[in-house]
Amino acid sequence: MALFNPTREEVRRFFCDTWKKKNENHILDSMETLAGDWMQEHPEYHALLADPEGALEQDYTPERGETNPFLHLSMHLSISEQISINQPPGIKEIAEKLAKKLGSNHEAQHRIMECLGQVMWEAQREGKPLNPENYLEALKKLV
Repeated sequence: MALFNPTREEVRRFFCDTWKKKNENHILDSMETLAGDWMQEHPEYHALLADPEGALEQDYTPERGETNPFLHLSMHLSISEQISINQPPGIKEIAEKLAKKLGSNHEAQHRIMECLGQVMWEAQREGKPLNPENYLEALKKLV
């Protein structure tokens, strides 16, 4: 998989292959372990993850009101990484406070994900890079 810019197919294959390895009790690397943990948290995706060819063919469009499971899981991985390295600075503390407030790390990540999605959408709309200050401001409003 390309390190920072994988194709749609590479992302989907990573999740499906990791799901298969996890279910067959193969040894997983650290990224696969994290991905496997998040996939376990989303039983609604299990059938899709077990069908790699179907997963590659599926399109998810906002018009159909569907969440893209691969984008969702990718955002979990991204947010987990941001929290682990505290980038942007302060996200770790915010995530911890939010998880305590909500009683769930998973729900806290979903709230953070909404903020990340919003600042990503704004950056795309404006044709600019993601603004970490805007992201952090949105996160601060969660706690």
